[in-house]
Amino acid sequence: MKHIGDVVRKLEKTKERKTERGELMRYFRTYLNAARAKDGLPLISMSRMGYILEGIPTKDLYYLKSVCDKAQHFSKKFWWEIDPKKHVPENPF
Repeated sequence: MKHIGDVVRKLEKTKERKTERGELMRYFRTYLNAARAKDGLPLISMSRMGYILEGIPTKDLYYLKSVCDKAQHFSKKFWWEIDPKKHVPENPF
């Protein structure tokens, strides 16, 4: 018979922190890594994905997700959308 403390410790270790932003990061990472694996590129880690999406608010990640889902090439659209050079406001003069 096992001691109750052993069972409780195992339960505590298996807890995962789940956040809204983390789930979106996993979603993007899954699709991007599928394309990268085909091309022979190194896979993106969660820490790298966090750095890439660092300045983007969570509500904008939902927009990014919907745009990438509608695109023919998920990876191309993702990298184009997060590049700030592509979204420079036009000069009104």
